[in-house]
Amino acid sequence: MTRLQGLAASRGSALGRARVRRPHVQDIGEKRIAAAAVDQELQRLHRATDAARAEMRELRTRLQGALPAEVGEFLDLHAMLLDDPELLTALDELVRSKRYSAGYALRKQRDRLAQVFEGMEDAYLKSRLDDLDHVIGRIQSFLHKRPASAKGMAGEILVCENVAPSELAQLQSQGVVGIISSAGSVLSHSAILARSLHMPLVVGASTILNKVSDGDVLILDGSSGEIVVDPAPADLRQYRARQRELAREQRQLGRLRSKPTRTLDGAEIILLANAESQEDVAQAHALGARGLGLYRTEFLFLQGNRLPDEEEQFRVYRDTVLGMSGLPVTIRTLDLGADKADRTGLVVGSEENPALGLRGVRLSLAHPKVSDTQLRAILRASGYGPVRILIPMVSMREEILAVRRRLSRLAAILRNDGHEVAENIPIGAMIEVPAAAIALECFIDQVDFLSIGTNDLVQYLLAADRNNDAVAELYSALHPAVLRLLWQVMETAQRHATPVAVCGEIAGDASMTPLLLALGLTEFSLHPATLLEVRRAIRDVDLAALRAQAPQLLAARDRRGIERWIASTARD
Repeated sequence: MTRLQGLAASRGSALGRARVRRPHVQDIGEKRIAAAAVDQELQRLHRATDAARAEMRELRTRLQGALPAEVGEFLDLHAMLLDDPELLTALDELVRSKRYSAGYALRKQRDRLAQVFEGMEDAYLKSRLDDLDHVIGRIQSFLHKRPASAKGMAGEILVCENVAPSELAQLQSQGVVGIISSAGSVLSHSAILARSLHMPLVVGASTILNKVSDGDVLILDGSSGEIVVDPAPADLRQYRARQRELAREQRQLGRLRSKPTRTLDGAEIILLANAESQEDVAQAHALGARGLGLYRTEFLFLQGNRLPDEEEQFRVYRDTVLGMSGLPVTIRTLDLGADKADRTGLVVGSEENPALGLRGVRLSLAHPKVSDTQLRAILRASGYGPVRILIPMVSMREEILAVRRRLSRLAAILRNDGHEVAENIPIGAMIEVPAAAIALECFIDQVDFLSIGTNDLVQYLLAADRNNDAVAELYSALHPAVLRLLWQVMETAQRHATPVAVCGEIAGDASMTPLLLALGLTEFSLHPATLLEVRRAIRDVDLAALRAQAPQLLAARDRRGIERWIASTARD
């Protein structure tokens, strides 16, 4: 029996045999082919590339709208890499001129491009090396007739260097019960998706590939990050006890579906849902969400090679509004840019620092025709039920005024053309840029509600890319500056009687619920999968007592002080 330690990335525990997937680049040694075999080897390479491309298309079509937007973005990025003429031409040249085998040509080209990526100063571009490895790995898999979607993994725990977001749904459908990776971050898109799928995941287990072999029996604990290799009887008894406790917890959560979201001292808290598909909408409605606090529109722009027209968008927004049966639906306008690159040419592909570039409302204002088309579709959908419009990436008053002017002009045109458009459509701003949080007084009179996007707010405030493993330790919502800024935004909103919600990932983390309540939050917007856990956390606390402890929380001088506050409230 051996115990290993990684980082807890997605809760849950799993027991199964190990399926070890070693990095493809380590598997391929140098191999040259005869001149007469070049054409045949090129055919093998092209067939494998075509198979990988077809797999990506099929997966993109099958999963569209069923998973968080980040999955679609990664699928699109991987598909673009598979179509990259520079990559494909270089591979052909290595086979023709150097007479390398297809597998070794892939390895050589990967190593060449890796040197380019690693030499870049931009952390975001450096992180795209993982995407390159996933794409090369897919081609290698088909080349060696071991496709990435290999069947027969039911009941197994995948042990690998890293796992792509695009793989997770496949792996779960094949019966994989858990994943352990030697690299990765608890803040990665893969970790976020694993939590949505309730797939146990441990990352950063650096020695796992050297300590575990195919067929070893493993227990992984996604809550503590512990891995047990060849467990003893006592370990198995402990695992079974955890499973029984988890089943009991799920039954208890199920009873909360129709219960009110009310604290012990009777304070009503509003739980809204984040959504981007009809499945999300149906789940939110079934679990008693009070509406949609964030409907992402990006997937419409990410699923094809052309921009969706007004009618396509209108039908999707209308069906979303109808699906919530009279509850408010908050539709966020287009939030492309940074790591959300489309295939239509709308997003600038050569920005030196895309996270600080033309994204969110900036992109919409730079493309007035695209923006007007979307706003018209949203305005038309407002005739079918209550709609709110949320503007992303706001940093100044002028941006809100510009959107308001467009909405007023477009609504008048639509009414003149005979369309039913709601008289009052609330306009809100995403608070995810520190400037917007600090200067909120400058434009709060122009908005009807606010939504704090903590994922971006934290990375901009701390200057730590949330997708960069190298600074993962720096990226934390439990930084005193983050808490003080959140409190400042909520306090300002309360003074102006402006509703404010948190729609970032921390809203769906039940362990953070007491902290957010203490800071003054009364509206949460979260993924439907975590709604019941947060509802239970709210029902277990006394709001007045938490608010009384807020000064201690805000006085904390470091992350450990904040963690101690959270631990003490959990004990209480």
